[in-house]
Amino acid sequence: MTSDAFDPRHYDQICFACGDRNEHGLHMRFERDPDGPEGSIICRYTPRPADQGFPGVLHGGILSTLMDEAMAWAMWAKSRALGVTAKMETRYRQRVDADAELTVHAVVTEERGRRIQVEAAIAGPDGSVLVESSALFLRLPAEEEQRVAQALGWADIPR
Repeated sequence: MTSDAFDPRHYDQICFACGDRNEHGLHMRFERDPDGPEGSIICRYTPRPADQGFPGVLHGGILSTLMDEAMAWAMWAKSRALGVTAKMETRYRQRVDADAELTVHAVVTEERGRRIQVEAAIAGPDGSVLVESSALFLRLPAEEEQRVAQALGWADIPR
């Protein structure tokens, strides 16, 4: 584990996108982006055959999930914020081949009270942006955030 990687205990859960305890999940792994602004994260993802929509093409729902999860992790990386997606807009710029090695980038762009704006992009092996998204997350109220962090086992993990 490098200093930019997250504590492995973050992944000891059932989450479809990042949880180790979900046998059908995506098993995403995040690290802080040392070249990006504070709180920006990256994830390298190798698609599985089950991630296809049309033959040879990655399913749009999987792509949206990759970005939604990355944006949630960017909130955690920047502010230890836990929240829910209130609105997400996604632009599919190019077809994404099912065998493409992908890099997901996400960064918090604005925080105002409970409202957190986040942006994400998925790049292909050559660095070209294939899909991009922006979202509004609503940070959980403090008591709920603490309860969820405890339930996830994250409350005592240093940032």
